[in-house]
Amino acid sequence: MGLRYKAAIVGLGRIATMIDDEVVNAGSPRHVLPMSHMGSYIDVQEVDFVGGADPYEEQRDAFAKKHGSTNLYSDYRTMIEKERPDIVSICTSARPRAEIVTTIASMNAGVKAIWAEKPIALTLEDADRMVDVCKDSGIILAVNCARRWDSWYSKAREIIDSGEIGEVMQVTVYQVGNLSHNSHMINLARFLAGGNGQVKWVYGDLESDEIAQTDDDLGGISYLAFENGVRALVRQDKWKYSESEVIGSGGRIKIINDAQELELWINSQTLGYESQVRHLFPRRQKIESATVRAVRDLIHCIETGNDPASSGMDGRHDLEVAIAVRESHRLGGVKVDLPISDRTKRINSYETLLSAEDLPRALQKQRNS
Repeated sequence: MGLRYKAAIVGLGRIATMIDDEVVNAGSPRHVLPMSHMGSYIDVQEVDFVGGADPYEEQRDAFAKKHGSTNLYSDYRTMIEKERPDIVSICTSARPRAEIVTTIASMNAGVKAIWAEKPIALTLEDADRMVDVCKDSGIILAVNCARRWDSWYSKAREIIDSGEIGEVMQVTVYQVGNLSHNSHMINLARFLAGGNGQVKWVYGDLESDEIAQTDDDLGGISYLAFENGVRALVRQDKWKYSESEVIGSGGRIKIINDAQELELWINSQTLGYESQVRHLFPRRQKIESATVRAVRDLIHCIETGNDPASSGMDGRHDLEVAIAVRESHRLGGVKVDLPISDRTKRINSYETLLSAEDLPRALQKQRNS
């Protein structure tokens, strides 16, 4: 038995625990469970869950009913001071996230890693502060864009890095959603582009001129130009399927139904002309959920000092790309270079627009029924 790590959760709602029940009740075959933070901690033997915090009594009661846990707190600071966890999940909505992360990172309470939900923050200055405070405190900061830990997307990235499809030229990503709250898609495009995933400039063509003039989240089309020369098209609107494609000079990878179907096509000289031949996509013999692999990655990072697959810097860059895309649309579809100098720029992530009180979604449904 190796080292054991204590884990705690701040925010005991949907992504902390209830999302696994949603998937099971929906009968969806698409997802490998668990997807929740709590379920993932339960599945990793090296982790002991030591406490959860939520200011809403209803959330604490529902969590305790499901997991039989009585070690729950209304104030996360009290929990951190008393339990001194190694890993802390931040599963709140985006509005309080920056304050919670920076407060915990400044407490000197033995926390080694923070696993925050996406998007990292609402403003670039908050994202900067989160990254800087965690770095100064020696705390690993991960942002839960979980496809970077998914077995199939990880295998696609291995193939890209191996050069098997040649030089990557174009990435396309499609899914229903919006720029900030569904930051999964910008993050995924950056992952599949190879290299360091850093974007140089963008164009934006968004779904509403009116909303684009505000700070509210919205969907649309992003065109990204990367430092390594790759180009990406990210479409986040009413397209209800999750698909991706990576086109290389020597082949391509098609990822269908959010990695439920994968195709590898390699260039071949047939009958005197160039064509592509479909190959069996290499399958994993053992599949763990993306969030279980995220927990294992955090442990590995604690023990080695490595950066997580989806780091705080990745989360900040995702937000910066989204804001740049919005600025491009605001200015009439012009090219916008990164980095953005005005760090007060913001996007009010979609879930913060659902309730003036910033209530968790489960409580919104209860109080509106």
